[in-house]
Amino acid sequence: MERLVGTVSRGIRAPIIRKGDDIVDIVVNSVVEASKAEQFPLHDKDVVAVTEAVVARAQGNYATTDQIAEDIKNKFGDETLGVIFPILSRNRFSVCLKGIAKGVKKIVLMLSYPADEVGNHLVDLDLLDEKGINPWTDVLSESMYRELFGYIKHPFTGVDYIEYYKGIITDAGCDVEIVLANDCRAILRYTKSVLHCDIHSRARTKRLLTNGGATKVIGLDEILNSPVNNSGYNENYGLLGSNKATEDTVKLFPRDCQPIVDSIKAQLLEKTGKNIEAMVYGDGAFKDPIGKIWE
Repeated sequence: MERLVGTVSRGIRAPIIRKGDDIVDIVVNSVVEASKAEQFPLHDKDVVAVTEAVVARAQGNYATTDQIAEDIKNKFGDETLGVIFPILSRNRFSVCLKGIAKGVKKIVLMLSYPADEVGNHLVDLDLLDEKGINPWTDVLSESMYRELFGYIKHPFTGVDYIEYYKGIITDAGCDVEIVLANDCRAILRYTKSVLHCDIHSRARTKRLLTNGGATKVIGLDEILNSPVNNSGYNENYGLLGSNKATEDTVKLFPRDCQPIVDSIKAQLLEKTGKNIEAMVYGDGAFKDPIGKIWE
């Protein structure tokens, strides 16, 4: 019989997942029970994809702002810290910033403009043209930015991220200076100690800063890349991929995912007789590391 339906995607409902739960058992049982209840067959080469969030939750891979602060202190000491190129996100960066600010006395926060790495805009590009600003060469102070553009709120969140991030830092008892620039080396006018928070360009940023005379250059992927005071951690990505859990806690990207997917695959084969692939994935904006295309 001719095949009339192509790829089918199903969202499988699972129980609420808590720290210490057996994520392999939950995934396997949820898929098998859903197949029985909804009467859909499982096939060889099917793919079971598990979001990273529930894997990290089961692992209890969390960290507090105090633990972030401790790692920042250990790695930077008391020096004025340049924090550059964070994304503009309450979920992805605000709690991280709170922890960073708790760990130092002064931050020079340098934001890219007109937008962050994933496209969240501080200011419209046409406004830059209107004001004669070249984002590739011009470095703006906070006062210059306000004089040129005023107070602009994000169209979806209603947040003025300059004001928001500034408030997080000062509320943590840390002094702050805001700068807008797109050349990472601009931060070296203010400090030689830099925490770079970009994602896809982080290797290049580290190289440019190091060659440009920075004395200490650490990426967000190197903060909490090992446990601090019994915190969660991720040895490969550190705070990259983390998101807000509470006002003072972040959930980190999960660890040791290969044994998890191997076990899911093996148990599904045992229970169904089907050779089903398993993966742990992260949702959100994705940029292909080879072709550089946003998916």
